Amino acid sequence: MESALTGPVLYLLFAWGAITAVFIGLLIWRSLLTSHEDDQLFLDSAGEHMAREQRALLARIGSLTKPIATSGVLAGALLLVIVGMVLWQGLKSF
Repeated sequence: MESALTGPVLYLLFAWGAITAVFIGLLIWRSLLTSHEDDQLFLDSAGEHMAREQRALLARIGSLTKPIATSGVLAGALLLVIVGMVLWQGLKSF
């Protein structure tokens, strides 16, 4: 098993770890932003600045959607490649 974690597989594991850390960080950031979001907001004309803040918050949450999806798909694909390479090396040495 030790020989399977050398060379390209080891580098792919490091890359997968970094991308997964970014993915988890983005998920945490989005959950922190959504915790500040109000479900209902009843405003009068004096509370327009609160409405602007909520719209800005929703825009920030929406802008995280594509990076979260991209890093999640990339982390999953890298994991599949790593598993495939380890299995290939194991079957080759069998």
